Amino acid sequence: MKIFYAVQATGNGHISRAMELLPHLGKYGEIDIFLSGNNANLKLDAPIKYRSKGLSLYYTCTGKLNYVKIVRNINPLPLQKEIKELPVEKYDLVINDYDYITARACAAKKVPAVNFGHQASFQSDNVPRPEKKSRIGEWMLKSFAPCERYIGLHFKEYDDFILTPVIKKEIIEAEPKSLGHITVYLPSYCEPQLVEIFSHFKRHRFEIFSRESSSINEQGHIKFMPVDKNLFNKSLINCDGIITGGGFETPSEAIHLGKKVMAIPIVGQYEQCCNAAALNEMNVMTLEKINGNFKHDFEKWMNDYQPVQADYSKTVERCMERLFNS
Repeated sequence: MKIFYAVQATGNGHISRAMELLPHLGKYGEIDIFLSGNNANLKLDAPIKYRSKGLSLYYTCTGKLNYVKIVRNINPLPLQKEIKELPVEKYDLVINDYDYITARACAAKKVPAVNFGHQASFQSDNVPRPEKKSRIGEWMLKSFAPCERYIGLHFKEYDDFILTPVIKKEIIEAEPKSLGHITVYLPSYCEPQLVEIFSHFKRHRFEIFSRESSSINEQGHIKFMPVDKNLFNKSLINCDGIITGGGFETPSEAIHLGKKVMAIPIVGQYEQCCNAAALNEMNVMTLEKINGNFKHDFEKWMNDYQPVQADYSKTVERCMERLFNS
């Protein structure tokens, strides 16, 4: 069997999930990877057959989407050329983790595909949404990468086509400890802003993963660290809690480990607002943004919130069953 696997590279979560799934997919056939997007910090540790800048997200230094940079990096003519030339018709199975180019190429060539991943779960209205829905956000989640079949991933199985998160083997096999630090991963903030935010909490140690760091740099009670899979896994496994965005994979890993989570969605990123709504229902602390009340919010999180835990260790096997036995 020839398998085409489109991996969205607008965030580290898609790449992390692909790295976990590839060895299992390889048991069913030969895999060609299409990596689309250019603003992930993690590298995909596998041969890449096709590569595209795709459609990527960019951020400010203050927790928001950078709409100007996003629009400037959209090139319609090259996109149309890539859609036309992408050879999806040569494959027995097309797996699409939320890539626009692959979805449009399959539609144009009438090639069936499976939309597989977190965004696929939003085809169900059972998945939690924020109190105020976004029409544009809903359209993006449901129509950005349409396919014939959907296999969604979410914190809970909200519908019959939704499975729980895919967790890295290193996390599943880990023995969690609490070594006295708080892990921070807020990729939509820059280091000066992060220093300003966390400099007030001198009684706590922070390990902050930054897209601007190329090496470990300690500044008193704050340690800046590069976005590296092994470093991040170690920090998360041994932390007292994690403060992160409203993404999917990092909160999922933390919940599997039984770590306390504070989730702060990137302003303007509707999917993360939906994730925050789901986490809030699970009694995980979520904030709309970091503002002047953050000192109070932080202390409330430390004192009043308890970790939430769920076992996500069996999802990979169930994913393979859905992909190849349905």
